[in-house]
Amino acid sequence: MKAKPFNRASDPMFLRFSTRVLRTICVVGFLGVNPVSSEETKSLSIESPAFSHDAAIPAKYTCKREDISPALIWSGVPEGARSLVLIVDDPDAPDPRAPRMTWVHWVLYNIPPDATSLPEGVLPDRLPPGTKEGINDWKRAGYGGPCPPIGRHRYFHKLYALDLELEEMKTPTKARIEAAMQGHVIAQAELVGTFAK
Repeated sequence: MKAKPFNRASDPMFLRFSTRVLRTICVVGFLGVNPVSSEETKSLSIESPAFSHDAAIPAKYTCKREDISPALIWSGVPEGARSLVLIVDDPDAPDPRAPRMTWVHWVLYNIPPDATSLPEGVLPDRLPPGTKEGINDWKRAGYGGPCPPIGRHRYFHKLYALDLELEEMKTPTKARIEAAMQGHVIAQAELVGTFAK
C-alpha cells in the first residue's frame, strides 16, 4: 500500500485543509522550502514490504526484537533531483496523550537520486554510494528502532527530494539537515507506521 505524499498528522495547523495540493502548499510554505507542484507531490512515494501506511510496524524492527531497519522502497523521484534525504522520527514522545518532543530515529542524507530502495537491516557499508548518515536522538549514527515508553506511537518515514547535494556535515542532527534543506525541497513523501510495546 503506497504512502500518502504528505504528513498531515504531525502538524495540526494543517488538518483543516482537505486536498493534497493545499496540504502541500501550506506545509512547504511553513518550512520555507520551494513550492512543490501537485504533479511532483503525486509522483514521489515511499512504502515498505514490512508494513502498510498507518499500520503496525512488526516487532522485528523495534527494540523488542532485532532492532533492524525495515526495507524501504520509493519511486517517482522528479527530474532535477540531485539528492534524497530520509528522516525517521516519532512526534509522540514520550507519551502520545501528552507529547513533549519529537524523537529522531534515523537520518540519511545525500542519497543518490537514482537509488530506489534500502534493504532490510542496511549497514553503513551497504548504503547507496555517497549516502551519509546523520545522528539520531541516541546520539549515534544509524537506525534506532521504535521503543516507546508508553502508548502507541507513530513513526514517520519522510523522504525528501532536493535540488542539490548537501555539503558534508560530519554526522549532523536532524535540525541541521532541515536547515540545510530549506529552499531546496522539490518533492516529498512519507510512510507512517505505529508501534506499542
